[in-house]
Amino acid sequence: MKSIPFAPLILGLAGLIPFVWGAATYLAEPLAQWGVRALGPRFVGPYIQLFYGTVILSFMSGVLWGYATKAQGARAATAYTLSVIPALWAFFMSGGGPTAAATNLIFGFLGLLILDFAFSIWGLTPRWWMSLRILLTSIVVACLAVGVFL
Repeated sequence: MKSIPFAPLILGLAGLIPFVWGAATYLAEPLAQWGVRALGPRFVGPYIQLFYGTVILSFMSGVLWGYATKAQGARAATAYTLSVIPALWAFFMSGGGPTAAATNLIFGFLGLLILDFAFSIWGLTPRWWMSLRILLTSIVVACLAVGVFL
């Protein structure tokens, strides 16, 4: 795998802040209390993770759609069809309470990683794409797992 360029790496890591913050406020009650006072209750614990996770999963559909534009013929039709799955998953699977929603987001991000791999194998993504996606997905899933399993 190719090394990740600086700008995508920094922007990708910055995009993890709400996930890491949500896990930290779930694990540390004083931090959660400060967060509620300073930012409001929807910006701590699972609430920020679930809202932001749904947004990011939907955003990644757009990223895949952009990569699908590089495909042709039947592969293009397949890529376009697959690219909408993360957004549909986020829309239909984000309810049912915080534990169910977080579990569904974990499966959504893992499914997205499979789609990323397919797009990569088809040569639609940059060579460094999978290195970035594996790193980011690992951190997202770990952060969401805090609320599901702890």
